[in-house]
Amino acid sequence: MSKFNKKKKGGIPSISTASLPDIVFMLLFFFMVATTMRQNTLMVANKLPIADQVEKLEKKDLVIYIYAGKPSSRYQSNAGTEGRVQLNDKFASLEDIQSYVLAERNKMREELVPFQVTALKIDGQTNMGLVGDIKKELRAVQALKVNYTTRTGALSDVFH
Repeated sequence: MSKFNKKKKGGIPSISTASLPDIVFMLLFFFMVATTMRQNTLMVANKLPIADQVEKLEKKDLVIYIYAGKPSSRYQSNAGTEGRVQLNDKFASLEDIQSYVLAERNKMREELVPFQVTALKIDGQTNMGLVGDIKKELRAVQALKVNYTTRTGALSDVFH
């Protein structure tokens, strides 16, 4: 009589899946925490100009964004190829800027309104006449804190 039994030849033992729900929930929570929602869908070309002296804005919730540039290729059939203004997720005319700024200002708490900043995200190929017109509309509603959003880099990168 033998003391030891031979192992039975059989299939591979099944893998325990008890920890699988824990892994799935851990991944789910990670993506929920790490993901940010896009604010606006960009409809205009937006290759920002380069600047070498740049400051970051501290409170981004006080910033109103205005985009300007040629419509991207996807929207050129409807919007044309001239420089356009984008407010939130749609094209707008220059006359819409005042009402947009006032509406955004009304959403803010009253004590934060003096700290409101208007950020202009303007494509580098945009006509300066359009930029001047945007600034006139902003002056009309007393939105005098204007920020030009740029990319960081040396100017020598542009001119070689």
